Amino acid sequence: MTVAAVSRCLALLEVLAGEIEPIGLSELAHRLNMPASVVHRLIATLLNHGWVIQNAESKNYALSLRMSTLAFRNLDSRNFLDVVQVVLNRVATESQECCRLAVLENRDLVWVAKAQGAIAGLRYDPDMGQEIALHATANGKAWLSTLPEEEALEIVYSRGFGATCRLGPNAARSVDELRVRLVEARERGFATSVEEVEAGAAAIAVPFRASSAEDAPVVGTISVAGPLIRITPDRWPELGDALNRAAMELAQIWPVRLRTRSTGSMMISTSS
Repeated sequence: MTVAAVSRCLALLEVLAGEIEPIGLSELAHRLNMPASVVHRLIATLLNHGWVIQNAESKNYALSLRMSTLAFRNLDSRNFLDVVQVVLNRVATESQECCRLAVLENRDLVWVAKAQGAIAGLRYDPDMGQEIALHATANGKAWLSTLPEEEALEIVYSRGFGATCRLGPNAARSVDELRVRLVEARERGFATSVEEVEAGAAAIAVPFRASSAEDAPVVGTISVAGPLIRITPDRWPELGDALNRAAMELAQIWPVRLRTRSTGSMMISTSS
């Protein structure tokens, strides 16, 4: 396979990942701006390898569960869930809102765990597979605020102020708007997102580091999100304090996670 073919295959998988219902070949070709014959060859390869399934009646295509299985296997091998879930559960219970954790990969954040603390009324239950728009989400701005301003703005500017999904009415649409919000995040000690990702929702987030050392690299973010009527400005300091305590706890246990992972790899190597 050529590099171009690999790129096309990945683009196809990304389109399928965003669909609830199976999708037809012609629609896939239109979305990808590729000839139907090319898409058909890619689909045939993915079908043969078990990454895609075809609906017997409609003949449309959808992702199989193989990708989900590999994703969970990868998370499990990194010892993410068992280490952080207790911390997330506690913050979710205390705040009675949805608490999520994202991990930094290259220059992107990826959702890896969540806990739901809402027990009555409206529940905010966002899609864990959704893109983290760095300039619009509290998590994205929490991480960007730890970088030199020039670097943070360059990352966002290079990607543009859009997203794969529609953003909320208050999302920043210029470098100047984003600069102001990053300054606010640094001054407050937490980042906010108020109807920036979607209307009616708000979130608070902080970064956490790889250890308790002040110069340790940032490895992820932790956030609380919920309906706008509950995540109000008068709650921001309380939620920010709870998240910063959780971030300190994560920084203390993160080196343990790394040692556990390293030990596990050594055991596998020795046994093999």
